[in-house]
Amino acid sequence: MQIYDAMALRGPDDWSGPTLPAIGNAVAKLRWISTPFRWHRNTGRELFMVIDGEVDMHVRAGPDAPVDVVNLTSGSMVLIDDGEEHVAYPRGEARILVVEQEQSE
Repeated sequence: MQIYDAMALRGPDDWSGPTLPAIGNAVAKLRWISTPFRWHRNTGRELFMVIDGEVDMHVRAGPDAPVDVVNLTSGSMVLIDDGEEHVAYPRGEARILVVEQEQSE
């Protein structure tokens, strides 16, 4: 058994933290964030959960499509569909859990 403490995650590097062992073809990533990532699409679905903090998830169907913004607070999560473009904008520091297929962005 391995134990992880998401509340112990700290910088200095944004989007840093452990990638947990794979479960089938999925990986779980614990991350500390304080700045946006970048617009991207995943291969397969992505589960994005805010453990601590607040994150605005911006989602669009394509580069020229309107942007939907979902505000996520501690304990809330969103399931992003295969191919949906998205970017996470943390409001200050946040600790997150991302579950996605191995080799996905």
